[in-house]
Amino acid sequence: MLRGVLFVHNNFPGQFRDLAQTLLARGVPCVAIGQGHAPGVEGVRMARYNLPRGSTPGILPEAIRAEADLIRAKGAFKAARALKDEGWDPAVIVVHPGWGEATYLAEVFPQARQVAFAEFWYHGRGYDVGFDTEFQAFDQDAVLRAEAKNAVMAMAYANADAIVAPTGFQAASLPPAFRARARILHEGVDLEAIRPDAAEPFALDDSHVIAPGTPVITHVNNNMEPLRGLHILARALPRLLAEVPGAQVLIIGKPEAQAYGGAAPGGGTWADTCFAGIDYDPGRVHFLGRVDHQRMLAALRLGAAHVYYTYPFVLSWSLAEAMASGCYVIGSDTAPLHDAIEDGVNGRLLPFFDVPALSAAMIAACRDPGAAAPLRAAARQTAVAKFSRDEGREGWLGLLRELGVEIPS
Repeated sequence: MLRGVLFVHNNFPGQFRDLAQTLLARGVPCVAIGQGHAPGVEGVRMARYNLPRGSTPGILPEAIRAEADLIRAKGAFKAARALKDEGWDPAVIVVHPGWGEATYLAEVFPQARQVAFAEFWYHGRGYDVGFDTEFQAFDQDAVLRAEAKNAVMAMAYANADAIVAPTGFQAASLPPAFRARARILHEGVDLEAIRPDAAEPFALDDSHVIAPGTPVITHVNNNMEPLRGLHILARALPRLLAEVPGAQVLIIGKPEAQAYGGAAPGGGTWADTCFAGIDYDPGRVHFLGRVDHQRMLAALRLGAAHVYYTYPFVLSWSLAEAMASGCYVIGSDTAPLHDAIEDGVNGRLLPFFDVPALSAAMIAACRDPGAAAPLRAAARQTAVAKFSRDEGREGWLGLLRELGVEIPS
């Protein structure tokens, strides 16, 4: 029987790519379960499942997520049985429980230990729901639906032998019973590949080239949504553009109608909503869409400042990468940022809804980029201390060894 590690992630590899590749390189057998569209990892046997049906029409709204999770759980169960028929009997199952797939795995592999990844525990108030009243007027039903999203996920944490959260904020979002068992292991970023370096000319799609030394503001917002502060940035831009005539703004992300924070109103995109009524020069505010990783890093190196705002939600990889790149980060004073930024030490933290404060901070960064040099250096040092992929990898390997996986040193 093959005794290695079974990864379970709806979109495998997700957060588990580096760990799976590391285990393979050390000779540990790995297999994965994911839905039909999951990309996979070379060398990892991928057991895919498809959904035989959708949610029941007219079901109690609070039960929609639980039913969907259990439908996926049944698919993962069948995929696990197929793996067992092939001879797989994993020592440890590493699972992202957010889609429900962990529910029945112990029925197939009763001897396997389980590690549950704690990305986010949903809350009806004060986190991603109820934080921004402009877009989320109080709705008791929305509160109940948010709380109900945890139902099946709670089963995974209750049955897990270990729980891993990437940051203190994510661990603290868990209920006390789970929080006490969580250990913090950030998957980290590649600090050798992502590091401070000289800016290079940056060519735009319209053939315009932004030269190094140009006052540039960068912003990465994968789904172009308010949850990551796009509306605050949009409202802060007119003053920046008026007072710093040479300033350029690079915004990375693809406008989506449906995003982490829910659907945009009126069937449009959140970018449409956030920039509605904003007077800006399209020749200076550049929407790059989703770009490859190297182009994103090149944009970050060019910036006088990188704006990273977020509701109380999962901390983005892009922030860790911006800090590793030595960016001057202007961030929101919200709980996730407290795991990474200390105001005035390695970046700035501003009240999320204070548009004039963001305008002023961007203007100051553009007018005197050298003033932020100590904060840039400290940001890099923080990334080395908190977001090292090597340290995150060793933490995961140590945990798997504790749970019985034989991993050569």
